[in-house]
Formats: sequence, C-alpha cells, structure tokens
Amino acid sequence: MRKTRLVAIVLLLALFVPLLQGCGGQPQGQAQEEEQKPTEVHIGVYEPMTGPSASGGQMTWEGIQLANEMYPEVLGMPVKLHLEDNKTDKTEAANAVTRLIDQKKVVAIIGSYGSSLSIAGGEVAKNKKIPVVGCSPTNPLVTQDNPYYFRVCFIDPFQGKVMAKYAYDNLGARTAVIIRNVQDDYAVGLANYFKQAFIELTGDSKSILAELEYNTGDQDFTAQLTQTASLAPDVIFAPGNYGDSALMIRQARSLKITAPFLGGDTWEAPEFIEIGGADVEGATLSTHYSVQATGTDVSKEFVDAYRAKYGKEPNAFAALGYDAYLMILDAIKRANSINPEDIRDALAETRDFKGVTGTITMDENGDANKSAVILQVKNGKFEYLTTVEPF
Repeated sequence: MRKTRLVAIVLLLALFVPLLQGCGGQPQGQAQEEEQKPTEVHIGVYEPMTGPSASGGQMTWEGIQLANEMYPEVLGMPVKLHLEDNKTDKTEAANAVTRLIDQKKVVAIIGSYGSSLSIAGGEVAKNKKIPVVGCSPTNPLVTQDNPYYFRVCFIDPFQGKVMAKYAYDNLGARTAVIIRNVQDDYAVGLANYFKQAFIELTGDSKSILAELEYNTGDQDFTAQLTQTASLAPDVIFAPGNYGDSALMIRQARSLKITAPFLGGDTWEAPEFIEIGGADVEGATLSTHYSVQATGTDVSKEFVDAYRAKYGKEPNAFAALGYDAYLMILDAIKRANSINPEDIRDALAETRDFKGVTGTITMDENGDANKSAVILQVKNGKFEYLTTVEPF
C-alpha cells in the first residue's frame, strides 16, 4: 500500500513540475519570443552588377552602401544589406528577389535599375508581401497594381513631357524622329510619352516623322539612321541603354546627321561619354539630380561624403540609391516596426521626405512627385542646364 502511494506521488510530481517551471518567473512562450526577437534589420538590394546595365547598378549600389555606412542603425538595431546581382535579366531579377525574401529574410528591398527588371522583381515582392523602393525605374507599370512597390524617382510621363518641352521651347524643334529599343519597357514607354507631349505642343499629328526600332544587342543602326537622314528631323529622341545610344550617335555623326540627340536618364553613365567620345557632345538628357544643382543640407552632406569615399563626383543613380535607403529607414522609424506590412503602410504615407534628389511625397500609386534635371554633354562632361518642376 505504501509502495502504491509512493508511486502515485512520483507520478503527480512528474506531471506537476513542468507546470511549475512554465509558471515560474518567465513563461515558456515569453522566453521563446525573447529568443526570437530580431537583433538586426535585413534589407535586400537587387541591382544589375553585371550585364548591359551593370554601370547603372554599380553606381546605385555605391549610394546605397554610403547611406548604410552613414546611417547603419534603425530602432537601435544594425542594418545589414544583402546584395543580389540580377544580371540585367528579367528572370534573374525575379530569382534575386525570391532569394532575398526566402533565404535572407529581408523586411524591405531596394531596386532595380531598369524598369523591366523592376517589373519582374516586383511581381515576386507583391506575392510575398515585401515592400520595395525603386531607385530609378521610371516606367509607370513598375508600381501599377502593385501596392508593395514604391520609388524615389519621377516617372516617364513627366520625363517624356520634360524632353518634349525642351525640344519645342529651347531648340525650336517642330519635327522629330524617335528611335527606340522595342524590347526595353523603359525605352518604349518613354518614347510614347515624348511622342504624345510633342504632338500636343506642336499641334501637328505628323510632327513625329517616324518611329524606328531596334533590338537589344544590335550593333548596327545604319538602316534606322539612313531613314532618319532622309527625313531631316529637327531633333532625334532615342531613349535606351547608354551603350547602345552612344554607339548609335557615333554612327549618326559618321553619316553626317547633325540633328540634336535627346534621351533619358539612362544616358547618365561614364560609359556613354567613353563610348561616344566627341560625337556625343551636345547630347541632352533628363535625369534626377545634379551636383551642380545641390542646395540643401541633405545634398551637401551626401556630396561631401561621396567625394570622400569614392574620390569622384556623385551621379544621379548613387543619389537615388542613397535616398531609397534613407526613405526605408524613415518608414521603419515612423512605423516603429520592422514588420514588412507596417513598413509598407509607412512608405505609402511618406510626405515631404527631404532627399538628396529633392523633396519626395508618395502619390496614391507609390510614385514620387518631384522635379527633373536636364543635363548636356559639354567638353566631355555632363553639365547642368536647368531644373524642371512638375507641371
């Protein structure tokens, strides 16, 4: 009897001791929660570090790295960057975003140079509900129907109008030929917006004399340029990759075509001038920032730090990368959270954010309402011409 009673007591203790442990000074659930409490903030970056757009991706990455060095913490935690090379390829862009989310467990993403790459990566981010801030993808489709994608750059409808207005007002152009990469969402979109704005300004539906096309990787533009020469336009609008565009302008000059060439923000790369040489003198482009237009304390801090770190003048893509990183940190601070949904909501509510490239307010589509800068190649350098406010 005594033995039976002893066994019963032992069994009761075996059942009751775990309950006592669980009800002690620190509940099991709370202990596990504290063990899982994050100690770092993981932010992903997917940019083209190789491939035809590598220069743009590398310039953007410089700005992001600089921002991270200058502002390495948020909410008392260090920020760790994870870079994935999207290789200037749409499939690779989607894969890069997938890796950042599934493997690196990022709470937000920065990228990408190139609208096509951003659209491909954005679909993945949308499905996985991770917010993304684009630095320079200007095609409206990047944020369309995607509540998780935002950007710190202006968009192509504005950029197209800016260049059409410059051609009409400053160059006195009344006719134009468009030459675009038909496989590039950026080039196709920007060309269409330029066309619409130019026709509206001239009041002449025939003021666009021709819309000519080429494909990614083409090296010979003789056919398009021969037709252009025969039409003798006042200007040539040729948005596209900096390498393709520089080569096209060189071939145009060899064919004695003297009409001014206009393009978009993708031309702002050292390679544009290196490839084009003296032939790209006078080429004019719209972009997001110029060190020559720096006026705010935020811009001055960026310029000084960039010069000290890299030993050269900053470019628009580095400035946009810098702004994208800081805007994510700003959203995290306002949300007081590193939950992706909270960050997304805070990004959508961004108002009057003071960036290097201007004051940024998100509209209902996640697009930045901001000014554009016009540059021109002079004496082998990009020279500031003017700033154009939204209109």
